[in-house]
Amino acid sequence: MSWEGTLAGIYLSPAAAAGMRAVPEVEAAAGYGLAGDRYAAEAGTWSRPDRPWGQVTLIESETVTALARDHDVDVGNGLHRRNLVTAGVPLNHLVGETFLIDGVLLRGSRLCEPCGHLDELSGERLSRYLTHRGGLNAEILSGGRIAVGARIRPAA
Repeated sequence: MSWEGTLAGIYLSPAAAAGMRAVPEVEAAAGYGLAGDRYAAEAGTWSRPDRPWGQVTLIESETVTALARDHDVDVGNGLHRRNLVTAGVPLNHLVGETFLIDGVLLRGSRLCEPCGHLDELSGERLSRYLTHRGGLNAEILSGGRIAVGARIRPAA
């Protein structure tokens, strides 16, 4: 599979139900998560040490745009509850695959399907629009700093 994309946004939340805030860059720690985020602090709704697949979540900017266009739902301000917003990256195809965000190595673990918790926090019925489009859960295999605008590509 040949593709290349970019990191369009980074969002962090310190706790499970706390709001998301956009940041220009973040430290990604292998086996841990993103510094300052609920998953790294094991304070997320789905956080548990036996779930390394939930260290970081990603969503396609194309999905965010489609929600606004097709359903008049704006989640571009972090209501999607995902950490990383990508552009030009086929997230559904990355389950079981490794990929790089600049020099940070990640492995796609499983699709990040929407849930009732997302609906509750957003005040929208997002789950009906995001089934199989909710993004990707990933594990951080090697850490480093990532910033908005970073190049995303397959590893090897």
